[in-house]
Amino acid sequence: MRILHLHCDFVEFTPTKKEISAAEDITPQTVRLEEVLVAFTAIEKGDDIGVVKKAMLQIGDVMARLGCERLLLYPYAHLSADLAPARIASDMLSQMKEQSPYKETYSSAFGWTKSYSIRVKGHPLAEGLKVIRGGKHDNGESEAVRAESKMASYWYILTPDGTMTQMNDYDFAENKGLEILAKYESAKNRNEDGRPPHVALMKRLAIADYEPASDQGNMRFYPNGRLIKSLIESYVTMSVRKYGGYEVETPIMYDSDHPSMIKYFNRFPARQYNIDSEGKQLFLRFAACFGQFLQAHDFQMSYKILPYKLYELTRYSFRREQSGELAGLRRLRAFTMPDCHAFCADMPQAVTELETRLNLSRDVMEELGIDQEKYEMAIRFTEDFYNEHKDVVLNLARQHGKPVLVEMWKDRFFYFVLKWEFNYIDSVGRATALSTDQIDVENSDHFGIEFVDSSNKPQHPIILHNSPSGAIERVIYALLENAAHKLKKGQKPIFPLWLCPTQVRIIPIREDAVSFAADLARRMNDGMVRTDIDERNESLGKRVREAEKEWVPYVLVVGSKEMANGPEGQLSVRDRRSGNIIQVTIEQLISNIREEVHGKPWAMLNQPELLCKRPQIMV
Repeated sequence: MRILHLHCDFVEFTPTKKEISAAEDITPQTVRLEEVLVAFTAIEKGDDIGVVKKAMLQIGDVMARLGCERLLLYPYAHLSADLAPARIASDMLSQMKEQSPYKETYSSAFGWTKSYSIRVKGHPLAEGLKVIRGGKHDNGESEAVRAESKMASYWYILTPDGTMTQMNDYDFAENKGLEILAKYESAKNRNEDGRPPHVALMKRLAIADYEPASDQGNMRFYPNGRLIKSLIESYVTMSVRKYGGYEVETPIMYDSDHPSMIKYFNRFPARQYNIDSEGKQLFLRFAACFGQFLQAHDFQMSYKILPYKLYELTRYSFRREQSGELAGLRRLRAFTMPDCHAFCADMPQAVTELETRLNLSRDVMEELGIDQEKYEMAIRFTEDFYNEHKDVVLNLARQHGKPVLVEMWKDRFFYFVLKWEFNYIDSVGRATALSTDQIDVENSDHFGIEFVDSSNKPQHPIILHNSPSGAIERVIYALLENAAHKLKKGQKPIFPLWLCPTQVRIIPIREDAVSFAADLARRMNDGMVRTDIDERNESLGKRVREAEKEWVPYVLVVGSKEMANGPEGQLSVRDRRSGNIIQVTIEQLISNIREEVHGKPWAMLNQPELLCKRPQIMV
């Protein structure tokens, strides 16, 4: 529905000719209204009672701001090229009039041409355009979200030897993580019932926190958190580039009326943010898919270059998750998602690429510090796909090497016929999707993406949707939940060395050792080892304990002995992971650290080198 609303000194109109068979039966007469909001209205295909309710709420909001209490609903087909059938449009306009809370609500005759004169008031709010979309709830919920909640699913456990067992008949005695995933997914309940352990850790380590001045599910990242996040982003991007993905950048908002958008967001199970802007209804992207697909629409591709891979690290994607589902870094409304699409010539090529990307995702997860024992695999597909490509599903389970959860759909509603996920199992028994890939059989047609085959005929490619890590924020959540699990068992948690905001902390015992510590720190930072100095006027014990609380991997205490040995002499270094004191030279320490983090991205300290120059973050 489209509504052009004008705040008028007056409007005067006279029906002159009956244009369509569905036109109202009236006796033409001139009507004049003063101090009135005129709502020129076009009813579009797909508009329903939900659209009517939303339209009247928006009109009511405008009238309240204007202090106007007289409304004219004026049918105006010229606002849209996608009109609803006349009888439906007439009924919708009648319902709008019935639902109006204003005693003085008028309507002009439907299906008639009219002569009219009008004088619009000269103030900033006098004119406006509303576009009210169908197929969504007021919370931006797509048809796909509602369909997902109603779809019948059949649940199984598939073992690497190809045995498929109904979920309720499977013995989970040796697969407790899989049991958690199975119960969590089959229940389809995403509400949080308590604060996850990682929330306290993300605050205490000054990584991230809630932003009270923003919408729920939008986080602030402190310097340490931004460093960790940027390193993960760099590593995932580097991994996808090595695999063969070509990086692009796309807008964060799109026109809801673009034909491809309408088709896509009503097939994608996500709630979206909508924005009114200069007569257009825009939405914030909930994935990078359509931005890449719109680019691919403009490509001329031959079968010889397929599979062709596009990649974007979205900062950010936006989804209006329900408030009860939001929890720390686990589920957000604004998140960073690595998204790689492969355009494949046919199903055999897509299957080969799918298996390659499964290995890519598994390697990425391991290098991020999330071992395979910490996550479980789910594979979801339609019954028709399984009957035609059973070997594809079995091969995915074999590659995973342990039992997987299967969800089978009788019918296909989404754009994909198969989807797999790695689901992280946290310390309190929740399952959260990280890596994923999908076989998309619809969107190349919807977006007009084509390639030329060996017979020089245009074809639509099959598209794979892969995120090798899942949302970057969720990776940090998983690392913190791993740490919470270790703390629960009385062990010392730590980030992977390449992600530690500070890799080495130097603590000078006395003031005269500060310059010696600064020289060591300079050499280590120049050698690409993040090193800081705690020269504060605190006891040695307190400074060592604080380094422990910050999970600093290596702590170097320097005093008279170390100064006497000189910058090339032996140093006593506390190794957090082993709990031992190791004897090394500064060059050996740099070499050992650089060898361990080989192949990973590096960034300099994102805090002052001296701890005395850092602010205290109040959490």
